[in-house]
Amino acid sequence: MKPPLFRYQAPKTLKEAVIALASDPDAMVLAGGQSLLPALNFRLASPSLLVDIQHIDELKGISIAHGQIIVKAMTRHRELELDERVRQANPLIAETMAHVAHIPIRNRGTVVGSLCHADGAAEVPLVLILLGGSVVVEGPSGRREIEADKFFRFHLSTARRRDEIAVEARFPVLPAGSGWAFDELTRRHGDYAIAGVGAVVRLDAGGHANDIRLAACGVASRPIRLLEAEKLLSGTALGEAELKAAGKAAADLVSAPDDMHATNAYRRRVVAALVRRMVAKAAARARTRQ
Repeated sequence: MKPPLFRYQAPKTLKEAVIALASDPDAMVLAGGQSLLPALNFRLASPSLLVDIQHIDELKGISIAHGQIIVKAMTRHRELELDERVRQANPLIAETMAHVAHIPIRNRGTVVGSLCHADGAAEVPLVLILLGGSVVVEGPSGRREIEADKFFRFHLSTARRRDEIAVEARFPVLPAGSGWAFDELTRRHGDYAIAGVGAVVRLDAGGHANDIRLAACGVASRPIRLLEAEKLLSGTALGEAELKAAGKAAADLVSAPDDMHATNAYRRRVVAALVRRMVAKAAARARTRQ
C-alpha cells in the first residue's frame, strides 16, 4: 500500500522543528519511522505534514550523569543495546532491548519513538515504568519533564501534547546491589508481548527484599506497575508462598480482553508464572552483586 499525500520538512535545529510542528495542527514527527511508516501505508495515520528530526545533531547521543542514562530522541534501539556504558550502568536495559522486534528494526527504530508510540505490549515503555524514568518534551511553551507513570495514558496515547517533541528519555542507573530480570511470552521472537514482566530486586544482609519493583506489558492498555505484588514481597525472604501470592496479585491486574493471540485467563496464568520466575532470577543476581 502507499501512504497518503503529505508535505515534508527536515529541519536542522530543534527550534526549527518545534516551529514546523506547531505550524500545522495535523503535523506529525518522523524519527526512525518503524511504527509511523507502516501506519501511513495502512492509512491508519494521515498527517498533512511530516517533520523529520533525524538531521538534528542535538537530538543524537547517549550520556550518563547524576544517576541517569540520558537517551536523546534520535538514538536507535541498537545503539542503546550495544552501548557498553549503558550495559555497566543498567544491565536490565540491554537485556530487555534484545527482545525488541528484530535487528533490522532495532537498527532504524528509535528508543524515544517507541515510548511515544506507547504500545501497551512494547518492551521499552515497560522498562521506563519499571525503573521510574521520565520523558523530556519541548514545544512552543518550553521544555518539561514527564514522569513515566504520568506519560503513558492509554494504548498509543501519551501525555505529550500535539505541538511538543519528545527530545530525550531518562532511565535511572540500576541501584548498587540490585538484581534485575526481564522476560516475555511471544508467538515468535520479535513479536509484541502476549505478556511480559520486568523485576528489580535489592536484598538486605539477611536476604530479605528491602526494595522491589515489578512491571508488566501486554496485559493492559498501557505498561503497569505491579504495586500489590511488590507490597506482598517487600520485607520477605521471597519464598515459594510469597512468590505464589505475588503472582496471583499480579494476575488480578490483567485487564486485556480475549484476542486472536490469547485469552484474558491465559495472560493471567502467564503473568503469574513470569512474576515468580523474574523475582527469583533478579534475587539470585542481587545476591551475587552484594
